[in-house]
Amino acid sequence: MAEVVIVDSAEEAGELGADVVQRLVVSTPDAVLGLATGSTPLPLWHALAARGLDLSRVRGFALDEYIGLPPGHPESYRAVITREVVEPLGLTPKLVRVPGDDGGPLEHAGAAYERAIVDAGGVDLQVLGIGRTGHIGFNEPGSSLASATRVKTLTEQTRLDNARFFTSFDEVPRHCLTQGLGTILRARHLLLFAFGEAKAAAIAGAVEGPVSSSLPGSAIQLHPLVTVVVDEAAASQLRYADYYRFAWDNRLDVER
Repeated sequence: MAEVVIVDSAEEAGELGADVVQRLVVSTPDAVLGLATGSTPLPLWHALAARGLDLSRVRGFALDEYIGLPPGHPESYRAVITREVVEPLGLTPKLVRVPGDDGGPLEHAGAAYERAIVDAGGVDLQVLGIGRTGHIGFNEPGSSLASATRVKTLTEQTRLDNARFFTSFDEVPRHCLTQGLGTILRARHLLLFAFGEAKAAAIAGAVEGPVSSSLPGSAIQLHPLVTVVVDEAAASQLRYADYYRFAWDNRLDVER
């Protein structure tokens, strides 16, 4: 069972997540972080930036990247990661990778990214959000639980959800490169955030539902170390919410 932490606000979630990252980086200054984009992880990045940690040796691998945006587009995930993570946190740009950034042909980009993650020693902490379709990364429903980094076609719902970042829905790319579910599950620790009632069904399915490719987020149940941090609205459909609160409030010292 995942460790589920129910908090009052996204800001509280960000501070909790920053505690996790800080402990990791203090013990391992060149730790490898899996970096998620979008609005969900922003409270984490803001909390970390405020702490003034030396993260210059930290290495990063983005979860995904759009296909088809022109170089330098402000909504490419390379640009977003640079703007929202690398610069505010003081990461070293050359130590942060994004799928497809090796300059090779698209058909080999997934395999090249997988090799780069392995060569770095694997991801120590993978930050995740979850989409309303239950996707993590851009692994849409139907994704293999053993999938590796590859090209995926985005669902209309995902494109609609991401349209707020573009001037029109037509500008939202239809394809992406994304780490696979199998890739994500190889990270040593998964840290998943979700906020708002719109994510409640996806969180309930991911944490308590059957493990199924129909809800890709449910793959986290196969991982031995998962922390899910949600606000009350996102937790509203969790059957065992009272137990999660009790377990968090009664942690042993070795669990803190």
